[in-house]
Amino acid sequence: MHQSASLAGPTDEQRIECAARGLLRGIGRLAQTLFRSGDFGLTRSQVAVLDALEDGPCRVTALAAYTGTAQPRVTVLLQGLGDRGLVSRERRAPDRRVVEASLTPAGRDLLEQGRRRMAAALLRGLDAGVDDSERAVGTARDALTTLLNAMDSEPN
Repeated sequence: MHQSASLAGPTDEQRIECAARGLLRGIGRLAQTLFRSGDFGLTRSQVAVLDALEDGPCRVTALAAYTGTAQPRVTVLLQGLGDRGLVSRERRAPDRRVVEASLTPAGRDLLEQGRRRMAAALLRGLDAGVDDSERAVGTARDALTTLLNAMDSEPN
């Protein structure tokens, strides 16, 4: 007797797709909750720019690629962050059109304080319902790293 596909249950691909949707929703909700608890006083786009500058000076074009933001928008974000004393911008010789942005000490402090508040909020949440918070966070980090590495090795 021939069984239809709908009676056979979902395929592996359908189960993975469903799990991926749930994962994306969960990551999105967690990111929103943690961002709010960071109380940066900035938009997520502004914090993404600060985050990108944490490892050192960066060209506007590289910031745009890292943040997934259009270059003109990154320029506006940098102007606002510069006005607040969180980043500095400098034109680089020999091509004076090239602008390189850097995190100021005030920008680094704001980023670190916000991250500490985010970590504290995460720990408070975990302490309320998880026996081994450190292990839970480590397991989640390892799972995300595995997924990211798998995605990075995938051909475009």
